[in-house]
Amino acid sequence: MWGLLIAELALAFIAILGASVHYMHMLQLESYQLDGYLRHLKRYKEEWKGWTLYTGVFALLAALVLPVIMTMFTGERTNSMIAAHVVIMAVYAALAGYYIYKELRTPKKKPLVFTKRMKRLCAVHAAAVLFALLIALLILGYTDTERRLHLMRITPLALIAAAPWLPLASGYLAAPIENRINKGFFEQARQALQARPDLIKIGITGSYGKTGTKFALASILSVKYNVFTSESSVNTPMGLSKLINTRLKPEHQVFIAEMGARHTGDIKELTVLVKPTIGLITSIGPQHLETFGDIRTVAATKFELLQALPRTGTAIVASDGAWANKLYEKAACEKLLTGVGEGEFDMSADEVEVGPFGSRFTLSDKTGESVRCETALLGRHNISNLVLACACARKLGMTMSEIAEGVKRVKPVEHRLQLIPGELNVIDDAFNSNPVGAKEALRVLHDFPGRHLIITPGFVEMGEDEDKYNYELGREIASACDAAILVGPRHTKPILQGLLKEGFADANIRTVNSLSEATAIIRQFVGAGDTVLFENDLPDNYAK
Repeated sequence: MWGLLIAELALAFIAILGASVHYMHMLQLESYQLDGYLRHLKRYKEEWKGWTLYTGVFALLAALVLPVIMTMFTGERTNSMIAAHVVIMAVYAALAGYYIYKELRTPKKKPLVFTKRMKRLCAVHAAAVLFALLIALLILGYTDTERRLHLMRITPLALIAAAPWLPLASGYLAAPIENRINKGFFEQARQALQARPDLIKIGITGSYGKTGTKFALASILSVKYNVFTSESSVNTPMGLSKLINTRLKPEHQVFIAEMGARHTGDIKELTVLVKPTIGLITSIGPQHLETFGDIRTVAATKFELLQALPRTGTAIVASDGAWANKLYEKAACEKLLTGVGEGEFDMSADEVEVGPFGSRFTLSDKTGESVRCETALLGRHNISNLVLACACARKLGMTMSEIAEGVKRVKPVEHRLQLIPGELNVIDDAFNSNPVGAKEALRVLHDFPGRHLIITPGFVEMGEDEDKYNYELGREIASACDAAILVGPRHTKPILQGLLKEGFADANIRTVNSLSEATAIIRQFVGAGDTVLFENDLPDNYAK
């Protein structure tokens, strides 16, 4: 009998881990942030509430009703217990197979990656589940009382029912280990940078445009300097620490650090690591409002970069006539203001032309010196980011002709207003859309010839105002597009309402469940010479 009991618990262990895989993946997509994972559970509470209810009912039936049923069919106590073991084992095996099959078969934009951190988290998770099962075995299993033996089954079934919450518990248990590891990496990287007083250290932050500005600045500075930066949107303390510890070389002259934030204090922590002498602010807008709450908190967090600059440092801010300008005014070191169009700027762009060829503009500094520039980038906000990078290059002693050469080298960042020309023009703006960037993308789309189609799932991480921003997106789409394909019925309802409010033809709107469905019906709306805008692409933890 003990052999059957152990086999039953072993299958229960596999079933519990199988039930947890999806939620461990969601925790990874939330960057292992436990508060972010909690928000994920809140967003999709209908999903896990149903899971918990059905599994909980099944647990009670298995524990209380199964003994009676088995006794009725076998007529003998020992046989009924063996039969119950066999039935429950079959159930666990079926559940484990179902969970694993479902996880393997579900298409994912960003699959679960078993990084070292995920492996450690899985080890803690498995140990915690195993400990709970062993406690159940020791306390309730060591008995001849049949009902207590069946009650023991509540433990593994309850753990399956609690699968959405188990990664959260495992995350809390693993936190001391991760904090110790992270602190060691962080300190190693901080000392490596401190040992390089010759290295020019530049920090870039903002609500949008950080990665594009970083790549643009790296391309421009590469005309004169050996530049060190990440090849992707690495902008967290651990991401930058790993980058510094593994790739910083003595020959590097400039280090550009992209600085992201979801909470107050995040930028401050990054400045402790990098100690930048030049700080760039790309923009201030409604981004990550789920964690920041309001735009005032966003601005205060971005200002942490300028606060950390030494008195001899330089703050360079892209003017927006609003929050960014307020941060510029508050900066206590040398400061430069950049912009597009007319204004009192230290560096500016005007005479802007945008089209299928990319963008052309005249770059001017405060002394009146100017140069004509050409780039493959599209959009006013990309030109704004370019001017910001050009101002930094000018501060570091580059000539206007060198800067123009660097601007020509700048390539579009993948999925960020990236033009893919062809029989059907495609504007790929699928990475992390926001209200400001989406408005500019629609402005760019409007200037292209032919019919215009947008494919979008709307905005996410906009907090309580998410529906409002998506409704306004719908109204803006109506003025720039001939047709719209909305991806995901849940998020796009406000977009649909905004479209219909502006009198957009219902026949030119489709709502689909996935991006693959959307791409399959593109030709129903546009053809040769027309343009399609892909605006945002939901990650798996939002794609519902």
